[in-house]
Amino acid sequence: MKKHDQDFMKRQNRLTVFQIIKNEQPISRAAIAKQTGMSPTTVSRIVSELTEEGYVHETEEQASAGRGRKSSLIRLLDTAVISIGVELDRHQANIGFIDVQGNVLCSGSFSRSSDETADVTVTRIAETIEELIDECDIDRRRVVGIGVGLPGIIDVDAGIVNFSVQLGWKNVGLAERLKELTGLQAVVDNELKVKALAEQLKGSAYGSNRTVLLGFGNGVGSALILEGEIYRGVTNSAGEIGHTTVDPEGMMCDCGKAGCLQTYINIPSLLSEASKIKPVRTIEELFAERRAGTRWASYLIDRALAYMAITINNVVSMYNPDSVILSGEFLDKFPEVYEEITNLCYSQYIWEPLQDSFTIVRSKLHEHGVIIGSGLVAQDRYFQLN
Repeated sequence: MKKHDQDFMKRQNRLTVFQIIKNEQPISRAAIAKQTGMSPTTVSRIVSELTEEGYVHETEEQASAGRGRKSSLIRLLDTAVISIGVELDRHQANIGFIDVQGNVLCSGSFSRSSDETADVTVTRIAETIEELIDECDIDRRRVVGIGVGLPGIIDVDAGIVNFSVQLGWKNVGLAERLKELTGLQAVVDNELKVKALAEQLKGSAYGSNRTVLLGFGNGVGSALILEGEIYRGVTNSAGEIGHTTVDPEGMMCDCGKAGCLQTYINIPSLLSEASKIKPVRTIEELFAERRAGTRWASYLIDRALAYMAITINNVVSMYNPDSVILSGEFLDKFPEVYEEITNLCYSQYIWEPLQDSFTIVRSKLHEHGVIIGSGLVAQDRYFQLN
């Protein structure tokens, strides 16, 4: 075996052991060896390295039944590794410091204009990171990397934003620029894919084998988890359902096509249509009109909810998941629509043979999902490289 291949296997084994300890702690060396198929010698070497580097520690603990001799069990030091998770959207950037359990230690945000250039946004991210390190007294020696989640088609290996309709970016070398400004390794991925990873670790997808996460907000998208892994497709664009065509004679989408699904659901399209009748600046104002009984506002929102239910039926028919997670600004700001969407699904839109085959649940992580997922992806990348 070539040295390159040997080094790669060592890094993969190290990451595997680290993840098992993180997810199943406290755990013994013998249990890790049995679960991974690695030799006890290999496991002991990796655990010793992680201990020396301050990532894990071993304790003598009693068996769960309270009988027998104490065992040497391995636990993770939660703040041994800290990563930075970043969520980028059309009008805002959210930044958080994440420990190895996915807890948000400190967070901040800033508003951005829809025409703000990539370089300006990245510079502001770097500046905000420095401000938060000082404000929250973060030990910068423990900060191992940055993860960024944003809407669009991402070349994960190269850290390049190939195309993002919402941000108006094309071929942006985001990971390289962040490293130049911060000195930290950076990884970039699609926002819903990293959010789905977070939901699997500690949210609504925990324990699921086949889950679809749907995001309804400034855009419309999805992510599919199969046996604990994100399904990416050839170009990491799997799940871009917002740009499936539902009416070739329909409204123009930001992507340049007519009749995309998201033009019937996303917030900018709804506000654009509403403003043809009355100046409406925010989605909150549109919902206020609906609550007041305004007919046109009720029509726009009811139509959007119907298309959300149709979207759920379509992904269930295609992927046959055991659960569907609803997330995004619509659900975060207006939790009452969850019941409306669910009722529409089961009363009108879900194909009858599939009605009892899955559950519809809300995201448990809400507005922190993307920064948690991005931060955890950055941690995984760090352990693959070291």
